[in-house]
Amino acid sequence: MWFVFRMYGIKGLQAYIRKHVALSHEFESLVRQDPRFEICTEVILGLVCFRLKGSNELNETLLQRINSAKKIHLVPCRLRDKFVLRFAVCSRTVESSHVQLAWEHIRELASSVLRAQK
Repeated sequence: MWFVFRMYGIKGLQAYIRKHVALSHEFESLVRQDPRFEICTEVILGLVCFRLKGSNELNETLLQRINSAKKIHLVPCRLRDKFVLRFAVCSRTVESSHVQLAWEHIRELASSVLRAQK
C-alpha cells in the first residue's frame, strides 16, 4: 500500500477509485437498457455481475464466445445456482470508450448466441 499511496497520493487514489466506480455504473446502465440482460447483484466498486436472461447453458455459451474472441476477458461465478458473467473495471488506463466497446462486443455476441439457439 505504501507504494500505491506514494504513486497516487490520497487524492489521486480517491480519483482513481471514483473513476472506476463511475465506469462500472456506466456499464450497469448499458446492461439495464437491454431487456435481454439482467444485473444480478448490486454494483460494488468496479465489478458488475450480469447475465443473459435464460439458462445457465446460454450464459456459458456466451462466456465461451466472448473469451474465445479475445477482445475482452470475462470471468464467471455462480450466484444462487445461476451462471453469472463478471465485468471488472480494473485497468489503470480504462476510459468510457473502452466500456462502450466492450458492451457493444458483448451485445453482438449475445445476438449471435440467441440466433443460434432458435
